[in-house]
Amino acid sequence: MKTTCHNRAELKLTRKALRDNLTPAEATLWRALQNSQLYGRKFRRQHSVGRYVLDFYCPSERLAVELDGQGHSTVTGEAADVARTAFLENLSIQVVRFENKMVFEQLEFVLEGIRQAFRSPDATTPNPSLKKEGS
Repeated sequence: MKTTCHNRAELKLTRKALRDNLTPAEATLWRALQNSQLYGRKFRRQHSVGRYVLDFYCPSERLAVELDGQGHSTVTGEAADVARTAFLENLSIQVVRFENKMVFEQLEFVLEGIRQAFRSPDATTPNPSLKKEGS
């Protein structure tokens, strides 16, 4: 019997609650990622892998995007992040992390960091939604 580690049934209510109550940083980044706006890549928000609920996940790139608030800068939070990252990397899922404040202060930098993490070669095509400063 094959068991899935993606979006397990026992985390369904947790995922829904998290989607319904996005942090301001998550909501801001979601507006830039939804509807395949970033280089045509589809992202899912609050997608679970194993026992972990990821902030954002791009299945085609096997890429998790995590936003870190204050809870992540504690010893306990950092240890949990290390364990989560190790688990995901063991499944060949790459993890990129950004502090919440970067989403508000440097959104284009965050989006470019996500794009640079893409494994597919066609991610180098310029995206019209990423405008250069001053234009």
